[in-house]
This record gives sequence, C-alpha cells and structure tokens, in this order.
Amino acid sequence: MWEEDYDTEHHGVGRKRDYSPVSWSEYFEMMDDVVIGSGDNKDIFRVYKSGVDGPVLVLLHGGGHSALSWAVFTASMTSRVTCRVLAMDLRGHGDTQVRNSDDLSTTTMSRDVANVVKAIYGEIPPPLLLVGHSVGGAIAIHTASANLIPSVVGLVVIDVVEGSAMDVLHSMQNFLRGRPKSFKSIDHAIEWSVKSGQIRNLESAKVSMVGQVRRSESVDAVPSEQPNPVNDVVAEGHEEFYDLNYVTSKGENTRTEPKRLSVYSWRIDLSKAEKYWDGWFRGISNLFLSCNVPKLLLLAGIDRLDRDLTIGQMQGKFMMQVLPPCGHAVHEDTPDKVAEALAGFMIRQKFAEAKSSNQSSSYPYMR
Repeated sequence: MWEEDYDTEHHGVGRKRDYSPVSWSEYFEMMDDVVIGSGDNKDIFRVYKSGVDGPVLVLLHGGGHSALSWAVFTASMTSRVTCRVLAMDLRGHGDTQVRNSDDLSTTTMSRDVANVVKAIYGEIPPPLLLVGHSVGGAIAIHTASANLIPSVVGLVVIDVVEGSAMDVLHSMQNFLRGRPKSFKSIDHAIEWSVKSGQIRNLESAKVSMVGQVRRSESVDAVPSEQPNPVNDVVAEGHEEFYDLNYVTSKGENTRTEPKRLSVYSWRIDLSKAEKYWDGWFRGISNLFLSCNVPKLLLLAGIDRLDRDLTIGQMQGKFMMQVLPPCGHAVHEDTPDKVAEALAGFMIRQKFAEAKSSNQSSSYPYMR
C-alpha cells in the first residue's frame, strides 16, 4: 500500500501534495486540429504549438503518451532559443481522430508526420528538426531516412536504441498487464504515474497524464468502506478494491446491488499493437547513422548504447549526451536538462540563436 506523501520542500511544512491536472495552455501557446483529407476520407490530428520565429521542432511522443508529454519541455525550450514548436498526437494517441487508428506501422505513422507538416507549412516548410522520444524517436528516424520532409536539418532521438529496445520487447506485454486498467479520477492517475516511476516529475505528470487517460464507460462495482490504496485503482480482476458485503448500522451483513462508477482508462491499448513493435525498432541504429543531417542522441543511461551506435559515436557520426538520473521519460523527468542539451546542439549547429537571457556561456560544453 502506498504511504501518504507530503510536500516538505518549503521549510519542512507537511502539506499534502497536489495531484490535480493542469491545462495545456500553461505551457503551449496554441492548440489546433489539423485535417488531412476530406469528406469521409479525412483524419484529424491534434497539435500544440508555441513560438513564431526560428526553426520548427517537430516533437513526437512515445507509445501510450501524447503531445502533452512535451509541455514542460516546450516552455523550457522556447525560453532558451528562438524557435517554434509543433507537438502532435500520433495516430491512435491523445485526441487525434483517424479512420484506421490501429494501423501503427512505421510507414503509416511517418507519412502522418509528413502530412501534418505539409498541411501546416506548405510544400516547402521552414527548416525543422525532428525530435522523438522512444517510439516517437523511431518514427522520427524513419521519417528522416525516407526523406518525407524536404527541410529537415537535424534529428534528435531521446532514449531509444535498437539493441536495448529489441531486448525489452519480449517483456512488454507483462509490463502492460502490470499497469492498472483504470483509475477513479484523473488525480489518481497522476498520482500513480509519479509513484510508479512512469513520470518522475510531478509538474510534467499533471499535464501529461491528461493525454494518456480519458473518462471511460463506468464499471459495475461497489466501493469498499475500508480505505483503498492511495492510487485507488479500479480494475477488473482487482476484487480487493471492492466489498460487496456492507455492514448495516445494526451490525448486520447485507449484500448491495452493484453501482455504476465513472473511471479513467488508457486512451490506447498498446498490447494490441504488438505486431508493429518489431518494425518500430529493427534497423533504426543504422538508419539513424545514415541520416545525412546533424544528429543528437540523448540517453537516460550509457548502458542503452548498442554496438552500431557505440562505433558510430566513436567515429563522431553524432553527438550524444547521457542525462542521469532519470527514467525512460527523459524529457519529462528532466525537461530543463533536455532543453539545455537541445539548445546547445542547435546553437552549435547554427540552427538557432540563444535568447538574450541565455547566452552561449550557459552552454559551456558547446564551446
């Protein structure tokens, strides 16, 4: 059972932590729906934007997440360099609505990215960098290597390496089954994400989890009168969270009729996408190395490097930075560090200029 936790950052005052959600508008300047196609053959992609000048950072989230996972990073990034941000909900994720939401192949998802960029910026888009985390990083690599967008000037991949990714695929189903199926409220989903370690940064979790879960059809259950674990999971097969035997005021046991409860469940069932998992990651190390643009690889740990990338890094084919301590959601756990690394990369490559409050002295490793 989770223990109650309190925020003691301010002079040790014991104050219950706040797990209430935060709106996207606290971090992005605009939300929009991009329509691809027309009539009965249209797909609608949810995007979030910030900035009006400079190169465009096309941000691609990981599996199960949404564009909101880039929220805190975006605010940090746009304060460092002059740039624009375009974060999109990938097919089957977030608030994107497409006809074939189950088609999560690299070909289809890469084409989606190109179509959204073209719809927003036209046939000749401004200089842009593809930035992707996990599955989004794999899609960024496939998009860049296929030359689907003519103005890509840089490629940034966050914590996805072919070797380690392929190694963990066999245990992915067990990981997904181990997650709660649903939550009593969005607050409890946020709390679970932080305490389970999925997102280690509470600020990011408060905006990001909104894009991972949605209010779903209620389930038949009667809540127990005993205190639930603090994450208050409501899930099939978790009978311990319900007590159908209530005790009346007279001390008599009685069985009540099940009630309908509103719950929050995952927006996408990643377990159903298993047939695409291999295609996402197989061969991406060599594809990454073959992309003829400046490249940056950001990792949560040096142990994630595979043989091809180790050799490529020694040959100076890309820049790399390890950003411990953090979990797999590197850009959410340490958004400022990721923004600083990416800003330094962009300044060194002369893609963008530092904001006046962030001169080059802020990036000593870029000298």
